[in-house]
Amino acid sequence: MTVFGSARTPRDHSHYALMRHVGAALGRAGFAVVTGGGGGVMEAANRGAKDAGALSVGCNIELPHEQGQNDYLDIALRFRHFFVRKVMFVRYACAFVIGPGGFGTLDELFESLTLIQTQTIRHFPVILVGDGEWDGLLDWLRARALADHRIEPSDLTELRVASDPDEVARIVVAAYGRQLQEAGR
Repeated sequence: MTVFGSARTPRDHSHYALMRHVGAALGRAGFAVVTGGGGGVMEAANRGAKDAGALSVGCNIELPHEQGQNDYLDIALRFRHFFVRKVMFVRYACAFVIGPGGFGTLDELFESLTLIQTQTIRHFPVILVGDGEWDGLLDWLRARALADHRIEPSDLTELRVASDPDEVARIVVAAYGRQLQEAGR
């Protein structure tokens, strides 16, 4: 399970607590949690996976500042280039869970949506975590991009918003079941 989010989120922030619970819920559902391996939201998701006894993986990128490896990883991989790391995030995911974040998180979100839209990767959910966090972006997508026919209604069908960690896990479990069914397993 690939989880994206801000490295800058402090441990005492409500987003950290939420994403720790999301990581735990995904772990209890039987998924490994893969993040960028850094602090903030990524650390929270990795920590939650560890809390649940699930595999916690970090795909860390070498940056001049801000990106150290968190202490909650079972497997830590280091990447020099963003594009190689992005391939790893996509390769094994059955959904993308997007926590609150900045430019890097938005880059990963829109790259994921582009890969799904262009059928470069299979359709699976992109789950935006945090009620209210994403309202402005979603309103803009509907009012501008969709209304002006730059995207299709179907481009938004896999985009989900959830704040309850167990709901996030249920969405992923349902999508994973569909993927197994489609693969004939």
